[in-house]
Amino acid sequence: MISFEKLVARNVVVFISRELDLAGLKMTVNKFLEIAIVGGFLILTILSYSLFFLKFNVGIAALGGIGGAVLFEVMLYMLLEFNIEKRKTFVESILPDYLQIVAANVRSGISLDKAMVLAARPEFKYFSDDVKLVTKALYAGSTLQSTLFALAEKYRSLQLKHTVRMLVEAIQYGGGMTDLLNQVAKDIRNQQMIQKEVSGQLFMYTIFIAFAAIVGAPTLYALTTRMMTVTDTVWAGILAQNPGGLPTAGVSFLRPSPPKITISMYQSFALTAVILITSFGSFIVSAISTGSVIRGLRYLPIFVLVGLGVFYLVGAVIGTMFSSISGV
Repeated sequence: MISFEKLVARNVVVFISRELDLAGLKMTVNKFLEIAIVGGFLILTILSYSLFFLKFNVGIAALGGIGGAVLFEVMLYMLLEFNIEKRKTFVESILPDYLQIVAANVRSGISLDKAMVLAARPEFKYFSDDVKLVTKALYAGSTLQSTLFALAEKYRSLQLKHTVRMLVEAIQYGGGMTDLLNQVAKDIRNQQMIQKEVSGQLFMYTIFIAFAAIVGAPTLYALTTRMMTVTDTVWAGILAQNPGGLPTAGVSFLRPSPPKITISMYQSFALTAVILITSFGSFIVSAISTGSVIRGLRYLPIFVLVGLGVFYLVGAVIGTMFSSISGV
């Protein structure tokens, strides 16, 4: 069996291991690298040969294959980040309720570690499983402070890290644990309410950007594509009537000539532009509405499909309007 870990630097292995832990994936670093390296190589090979088979230049075929492989690696990393962000969002959403349950258990006279385990309800999903590991670590000889810090490191959540830090300080220096837990839960809930209010105030910006990305840009590109088709048809008729070209009227550098860009070239450019604009639009909308760019992966397929749908629909409508011109 090939050890893919030996093919990359040690710091890369450590980084991937950390990312896999944050994403909650039960996968080894070697398996992840196998998917990334083998998958990227297969895409590079298949795409390059496919483009070459379609009569593309060798250099263009190679660049296309490299671009496809790079895109695969980027998407793989973004999916990893999406899982990390998803876990963080879930934990922060249930953290106030969890802390209040822990506070109620502590108030009844139960120690903090047992109160945390008893508060681990099934509806808290994988966070409950991570909390139950605290007890196992304590039985193995670890201190409560170290196990709490280890719990916080399982998620990329500043709220959870801040909560753990305050709990550790309360354990070290003393303090009302029940009041502290309730106050932290209240502060987190208030912060979440403020975030929702800010998101609501930015809703109009979100609508404007989404409209520009999935409606405005595809419509303009569809319009220009059809206009180029009409222009190409008109020029074909003009050149058919004037095989020698149009007269220069005595000024050679003002001689009219058909555009050098073909319809197929511009349509390929327009499709690429629509996909890029809608993709970036999904990430911008996500950043404004949720504060996280990675969550834009949820909107990415919808934005791209709607944008392409608008592009082809507008193109068909405009093509019907100009159907009186032959060849359009």
